[in-house]
Order: sequence, then C-alpha cells, then structure tokens
Amino acid sequence: MQVKPHGFTLIETIVGIVVLSISFSILTSLIYPLAEQSADQLHQIKASELAQSMFNEIQQKAFDENSDKTGGLLRCGEAALVCTLNNALGNEESDNRANFDDVDDYDGLNLSSADIENSLGDKLGDWYQGFSMSITVCNDGNYDGICSERVATNTDTDTAKLIRLTVTTPTGFDIEFATYRANF
Repeated sequence: MQVKPHGFTLIETIVGIVVLSISFSILTSLIYPLAEQSADQLHQIKASELAQSMFNEIQQKAFDENSDKTGGLLRCGEAALVCTLNNALGNEESDNRANFDDVDDYDGLNLSSADIENSLGDKLGDWYQGFSMSITVCNDGNYDGICSERVATNTDTDTAKLIRLTVTTPTGFDIEFATYRANF
C-alpha cells in the first residue's frame, strides 16, 4: 500500500495565492475610502472650530469705519454719517490684524496655515497644518445672501454686512460659512 503525501501541490498553492490577492485587493479598495472619509470628518470639525473662532473675533468689531467704535452711540446711516460703499470695503488700517477696528477690515483677508493666529497674535499653524481661509465682507441689508449694490444715499443696504468665510482643508475641500453683522 502506497501512502499519499500530505500537503498542497504547486498548482493548489498558486491558486490559493491568486484568490488571496484578489480578496485583499477588494478589501483594500473598500477600506481605503472609509479611512479618507474619517479624516474628512476630523477636518470638517477643525474647520468649523477655526471659522467660529474667526467669526467671534469679527463680530466684536464695530460695524463700519464711520460708526462709533466704543458702543454704538453713532451709527453709520444716521446723523449724516455715510456707511462705507461696497467698492470701498476693505482694510483701511494696515495688514496687522491687531489694528482691525471694524468688520470690513477683514474683507479680502487670506490666511495660510502659517498665518493662522488667534486674536491675541498666538500662532496656531501647528494645530491647523494644511488649512487656509479667506474672508469676504459686503453689504446685504435684505439678508438674501447676495451683496447689495450701494447707492450714494443711506438705504437699507446699510443695515447689515454679510461675512463669508471659506476654510480649505488639507485635502483641498472648501467649506463655506456665513454670518451677518447688523448695524447697531
């Protein structure tokens, strides 16, 4: 009686390797997108934290360059004080955020991760590596999300400014946030 050897033949081993490699490639193609989506959620949370921090800073500033900076006794649009025109919105102070004193000073501000800092000037680039943000400010008194055209007289377009902030994540995904600052 002849004893059959136990084990696998070369063909059985090759077929096993092929089946195993096909199953690994299928699993990898299913798992990799999930890992990327997991990172996207973390980026979205960090982007919303960054946007909220910037909105808090902006909302604490005066409504307009021509408004009272200390408490709203004099508002632009009243008592012959004209609000800043849409085409004149922007930073009239300097490029130093410490000197920003009204909402539209933030118009056109673009920050890369190396430039991101809190309102005290502390650098936050290590926490937000690969993030960037851009801010636009415009008059939108009717709250429709569209920048209003300004006319030479005071109108309802003077009553609110739309602040749009776009945060770009390290994966290149743009997340847009918006808020209003009212004239009071």
